[in-house]
Amino acid sequence: MAERILIRDLMTVGVASCAPDTQVVEIARQLLEDNLEALIVLNEDGHGVGMVSQDELVKAYSRDDCRQLTAEDIMNDNVPQVPPTIPLTAAAQIMRDQGCRVLFLTHNSDGVTYPAGVLTYRHFLRHLAALDDSELGDLGIKAARQAPLEAFIAKRDAALRRARSEDQE
Repeated sequence: MAERILIRDLMTVGVASCAPDTQVVEIARQLLEDNLEALIVLNEDGHGVGMVSQDELVKAYSRDDCRQLTAEDIMNDNVPQVPPTIPLTAAAQIMRDQGCRVLFLTHNSDGVTYPAGVLTYRHFLRHLAALDDSELGDLGIKAARQAPLEAFIAKRDAALRRARSEDQE
């Protein structure tokens, strides 16, 4: 690739998260529903304290008490982080070297450090498969995003749908 594309040009802004006491069943559902690799575990102060990826869920699956486990029980304290200004080729090599399928881009605001963006294998695959830049318009820092209120309403509605489906079971 002759062009020098940076992580910030392809990342997804915004990171899915959960609380430490979120049940693994709920995490698995969210990963499946939203086609995600991982969630960040945020403590009550909003700090990212760990992550739960598909790998952690599969490891937990072999335990007899799997369905009773929480994010805190299985989370990985080592959240792979990179700055948004490094080339995608470097990010790909970091992922290969660390054996991870997801990297997070952190932001610090008022003393709270939290993941603000994510880069996964799927981003690389989309970039490889794209016929032109128009197919990647939802990615990167220039992508059009939902307003905060719209994002809140969407999350609230998704939580209500999950709660209703659990009540029906």
